[in-house]
Amino acid sequence: MRKRCMWGGFFFLLFWVSGWAWAGGQTMHALSLGEKPKYGPDFTHFAYADPKAPKGGSLRMEALGSFDSFHPFIMRGVAASGLNLLFDTLMTSSEDEPFAMYPLLAESLTLAEDGSWIRFTLHSGARFHDGTPVLASDVAFSFRKLVSEGRPHYAKYYRDVAEVVVEDERRVRFDFKNAENPELPLILGQLYVLSEKDWDGVDFGRSGFRVPLGSGPYRLESYVPGRRVVYARDPEYWGRDLPVNRGHYNFNHLSYEYFRDATVSLEAFKAGYYDLRREHTAKIWATQYTGRAFRDGSIVKKKIPHDLPAGMQGFAMNIRRSIFQDVRVREALSLAFDFEWSNRALFYDQYTRSDSYFSNSDLAAEGLPSDGELKYLLPLKDLLSPEVFGPLPQPVASDGTGFMRDALLKAAGLLREAGYHISGGELQTPEGRPFTFEILLHNPAFERVMLPYVQNLRRLGIRARVRVVDPSQYIQRLRSFDFDMTVAVFPQSLSPGNEQQDFWSCKAAETPGSRNVGGICDPAVDALVQAIATASDRRALIDACRSLDRVLRHGHYVVPNWHTSLFRLAHRSHIAMPAKHPPYGLGLWTWWDKNARL
Repeated sequence: MRKRCMWGGFFFLLFWVSGWAWAGGQTMHALSLGEKPKYGPDFTHFAYADPKAPKGGSLRMEALGSFDSFHPFIMRGVAASGLNLLFDTLMTSSEDEPFAMYPLLAESLTLAEDGSWIRFTLHSGARFHDGTPVLASDVAFSFRKLVSEGRPHYAKYYRDVAEVVVEDERRVRFDFKNAENPELPLILGQLYVLSEKDWDGVDFGRSGFRVPLGSGPYRLESYVPGRRVVYARDPEYWGRDLPVNRGHYNFNHLSYEYFRDATVSLEAFKAGYYDLRREHTAKIWATQYTGRAFRDGSIVKKKIPHDLPAGMQGFAMNIRRSIFQDVRVREALSLAFDFEWSNRALFYDQYTRSDSYFSNSDLAAEGLPSDGELKYLLPLKDLLSPEVFGPLPQPVASDGTGFMRDALLKAAGLLREAGYHISGGELQTPEGRPFTFEILLHNPAFERVMLPYVQNLRRLGIRARVRVVDPSQYIQRLRSFDFDMTVAVFPQSLSPGNEQQDFWSCKAAETPGSRNVGGICDPAVDALVQAIATASDRRALIDACRSLDRVLRHGHYVVPNWHTSLFRLAHRSHIAMPAKHPPYGLGLWTWWDKNARL
């Protein structure tokens, strides 16, 4: 999704734009890397939204665990669900394009011809919920606070911003360290804008139930600590008539009901305690969405196809632990998972085995490295295993009967090669200690997947134990990397970029709260992550992603799981949605209550 050319020794970002030249830059109505935005400057609404959708009614949703904070921008505390509805960003994206951004708080934007800065001109009518205007100084304040005191990913995302300059009340400019980060203008558009006045004299790093002042379509109406949070649509929302918002935010009230675990939550849904549920477990979808409410049509089941990349879900090994630092051991652990049996016996054949970190997309590596991939891989040859330049590792498929003789024999051979041996029926490490580890979960439904895997490990002499903890404890342990193995999800977009730093970089591996849960620290991976962030066009992006995919797969950092290209939904019959679904999302905020009136 990136395009860049070189002219006179300087790199220029080529965005598809419409607008006019102004003060050394191009003023534009949208940003899209390398592709023309779907919507022109005079568009009235996104195609998947119904601008005539009625306003009113309510939508009750679920959340698991608990919450103790209304401050979603810092590490401390567990923030309540839905808080993003309180805050507007400079720009917003559509759900029917891979990665295009359109103005929200920003009325327009101007990008320097050489890609060295971007200026956002704020909408004159933008207002916080207390009626005060959203100013350029608020944007600068938000950026500096989030980068210096916010969650770690803000500093990573915006590391190439050299300076933020307030030019006047409505114009703010971001100067870049270089033009080698073509995604940066777009992700700056994703910046949440807070009120500088609201935070005057307030400790930004302190969590709690103080509600920050926002400018978004909803306000916090009420809450019960740890149990429920309710948002009310703001009828005076300043941006309600913007093209990006027409047909959106139709419910007068949105609430999140908290439940201890997924089992309790499902029973509460069937009993009518909330309206919408997205199901992630195949067996539950196939066997438990039954009863009178489903028979009489009070609850509607739907499968909605999508074109989103599946990314990678897998059993992630924490390679900060010494037992997982040998790649042969990690590969052996991967071989012990019998997907074919699990898919047949547990998942009702609803899934496809994931074998890539970019599954279900053209970013996934295939076969031998292409010439384009070799341009990235060959300079790193001294840092890479020779296997990276050969065929990709493939899971050993079983016959689905539950007997994995070939895979387990291969796994046992890898463990012997790594210096492990059996003594008294137990696998011993090269140091003579039993090979044991803990699998940390927060969803009890995953136990049925893990227990057969644990049995296969036991056949190798490995003693693994499963521990299920409550979601709050799970979050804290994950943030501090206090686990041996867990189920991790590494989502991917159609246009990967700077977020890959948070997944795979050495810096993220040592940063508590990062998404590099496995602790991967490899200079070759760091180089490829940087190549993705600075890829010059779509072809280069694909080659860089496939190169990274190849290296990660040869590293055997996770036991790959499975994916599907369907959303599984159940909702109360009073919930309505447009006939056309966006290909890259649910379009949830375009839905409405049938009982509402225009």
